[in-house]
Amino acid sequence: MTLPLLAVVGATGTGKSALSLDLAGALADQGHRAEVVNADAMQLYRGMDIGTAKLPVDERRGIPHHLLDILDVTQEASVADYQEAARDVIAGLRTRGATPILVGGSGLYVSSVLYDFQFPGTDAAIRRRLEDELAESGPGMMLRRLNELDPGAARAIGPHNARRIVRALEVIELTGKPFGSGLPDERTPREPTVVIGLTAPREKLVAKLDERILSMWRNGLLDEVRGLIPLGIEGGVTARRAIGYAQAISQLRGELSESEAIDQASALTRRYARRQVSWFRRYPNAHWLEYDDPGLRAQALALALAHA
Repeated sequence: MTLPLLAVVGATGTGKSALSLDLAGALADQGHRAEVVNADAMQLYRGMDIGTAKLPVDERRGIPHHLLDILDVTQEASVADYQEAARDVIAGLRTRGATPILVGGSGLYVSSVLYDFQFPGTDAAIRRRLEDELAESGPGMMLRRLNELDPGAARAIGPHNARRIVRALEVIELTGKPFGSGLPDERTPREPTVVIGLTAPREKLVAKLDERILSMWRNGLLDEVRGLIPLGIEGGVTARRAIGYAQAISQLRGELSESEAIDQASALTRRYARRQVSWFRRYPNAHWLEYDDPGLRAQALALALAHA
């Protein structure tokens, strides 16, 4: 019996990693070997462990995990590269008779694997010019331009993701089409798929997220970042902007106090969680489960087996 591709999604702090381990274990009890495929953009980076809540090897219960620790902090994370790598891993697991469990909260990364999405090309000269304009005029002006060309993309990206604003403007200039037209068609997955979404009441999630940020500092995030600075994280296009890491870098530079760094990281994490919820709620066939339901493991297993 071949099981569908399983995807565990939801906002940060809802227990996706824990459920993926429980689900893999439950499937093993039923005679189905399962392995985890990471879909968290920041967990692609070597050495970025505390701030990304990456499961230590000794806590993975012997279950193979793929696409963790594959990038240096100086490398730029690319959804197109990730899509190719993830689909290759999934195909390899199928060949070996294992069920892939895609786990993560990076919405575009998840969608790029689940749905049919062809990435537009890139043009170094256009990108460089747009980045120069961003540095000169700021993200607000660039977002206003994007709003004139593609209001839907401007709303989806928002004012805080300058990199995505630049990419949207680049694609529009390259293709002559709205950036939104290049987003995945999320109505029909590429292959049989069961999407399990984890949800939590807003007040509980906020408390969990605030505690999570505090624990990052308590558990040594600053020391982790100190070790990453000689490896080039301050020059990393993607890594240095990660929530928690950007604030830790600013604290180490003396630009923020510890309380300011923590408060800023907490506010950004709450905002990010809202965007994650909005993204995954668009998936038409997702099965939403309460993150703290005592029967969560059994419900996830039943969903997986029901769609075999």
